[in-house]
Amino acid sequence: MEAFHGFLKLLDSMLGGAWWFPYVLLGTGCFFTIYLKFPQVRYFKHAWKVVTGKYDKADDPGDTSHFRALTTALSGTVGTGNIGGVAFAIFLGGPAALFWMWATAFFGMTTKFVEVTLSHKYRDKTPDGSMAGGPMYYMDKRLNMKWLAVAFAIATVISSFGTGNLPQSNGIATSIEATFGLDPLMVGSVLGILLALVILGGITRIAAVTSKIVPLMALIYLVGAFAVIFANIENIGPAFSSVVSDVFTGSAATGGFLGATIAYAFNRGVNRGLFSNEAGQGSAPIAHAAAKTKEPVSEGMVSILEPFIDTIIICTITGLVILSSGVWQEKHLNTFDRSDMYILDGNYAESKPADKEALFKFFNGLDDSGVTDYNGQIIVENGKAVNSGFTIINARSFADNVTFSIGEPVDSYSGKLEVVDGNLVKKSIIVRGESLIHSASLTALAFTKGFFGESGKYIVSVGLLLFAFSTAIAWSYYGDRAMTYLLGPRSVMPYRVVYVAGFVWAAVSDTTLVWTLSAVAIVVMTLPNLFGIFLLRKEMKESVDKYWQKFNQDNQ
Repeated sequence: MEAFHGFLKLLDSMLGGAWWFPYVLLGTGCFFTIYLKFPQVRYFKHAWKVVTGKYDKADDPGDTSHFRALTTALSGTVGTGNIGGVAFAIFLGGPAALFWMWATAFFGMTTKFVEVTLSHKYRDKTPDGSMAGGPMYYMDKRLNMKWLAVAFAIATVISSFGTGNLPQSNGIATSIEATFGLDPLMVGSVLGILLALVILGGITRIAAVTSKIVPLMALIYLVGAFAVIFANIENIGPAFSSVVSDVFTGSAATGGFLGATIAYAFNRGVNRGLFSNEAGQGSAPIAHAAAKTKEPVSEGMVSILEPFIDTIIICTITGLVILSSGVWQEKHLNTFDRSDMYILDGNYAESKPADKEALFKFFNGLDDSGVTDYNGQIIVENGKAVNSGFTIINARSFADNVTFSIGEPVDSYSGKLEVVDGNLVKKSIIVRGESLIHSASLTALAFTKGFFGESGKYIVSVGLLLFAFSTAIAWSYYGDRAMTYLLGPRSVMPYRVVYVAGFVWAAVSDTTLVWTLSAVAIVVMTLPNLFGIFLLRKEMKESVDKYWQKFNQDNQ
């Protein structure tokens, strides 16, 4: 597992954390925004009219309504990215990460408009009469690039696990364990059974379920969020100020947080923004291909609403809850994930500015930090280290009141612990202490700082359960459409079995490992799609012009 984690970290640095990927993503969205003359602004009002069914026709081909296609696509995007993903972005990049999530959403509204329109235009009717679409179809039928279509479909299957399955299950299990104390394996198993029951019904059942879950989960979550925002209303102004100011200055090492550079915040904000709204990833077009309409452009306009609802509304509200409550800079007692914990050589102190600056450079990948991993022993007596020469860092913060334990039930450990390259060799040791926290646990804690008090964490748990479960449902459909394209309908059932099994496994897997996998999977899927829609830029513009010509003629 360590070798696999190391391999994922390497891939993340090359892809998920690559400096060039945010520029490619935002650059594509920016190009189409200018090329199509800001469709996310010009067509915003029209998109709402389309989704309400104002222009629907009973004889239009397709499987679902505009609204159900939108809620299915939203269920695929509104998930742990909106709860744990925002918290993780702020944890990694500071408040500025939220600004870059906004930028990703704004330009992503246009990117999604383009990818959905083109994919809907080249959708296919399967032998059973249902619609199948997605970027692989325009790549194959229009670009005559079978190899690119196959590459995208394979990446879609991978991403169905890395985006829609593993992190969703992990986020649910982590939150419910922290809130209700339920065993993650039990949670994963029960939800895995429910997932199987839903996805066996195909797009019709999926759309019916998500059309009910999405509005309900949004209402529950927003009520809890505003209870925190209004309770901390005096902090909203400073929260917005920190989001904007940190864009230009970076996030300094303050409190427990060891800070982020401008470039690091930009990279992580854009990547988390994409994970949240999936604009450019090519996933939503698969759901929108099922919509009943003869006009692909009209369905593209419906998709403009997705990044707006998902990121500009829901992610912003989550970010304000976290920033206004102040919990993101506070240390809390928790069990340390090995992937979050660093044992560094030397005695660093949080009270020394020079030490904080050195660690700031270390965690932001700057070469002149002078910080190295610890190799040696930790001598422990009754759960406490009695020797020095090392510093334990967890979740980008100095760890305080660290204890070492072992066994079940947990007993204080006494003895010598070997450390190699900053990692404990003995895997059965449980390390606990006070440090920063991140992901869904951070958001759940923030929700307790409002009018509902400690009960606020239950809102996050219920919201996360609904958000993440609906995402897993939608992504199972994306994956089985990709499998249908690659290997035919007979491959769908084996895929679904593995999908459900992965959902159960992820409930008890390492949080950071899951997020790293998702970051890599997103990039692997996104790049072929961005390449394909760029090649069809002229056709996209012609399609929009023809749509408005016909629309104006029909509505004179």
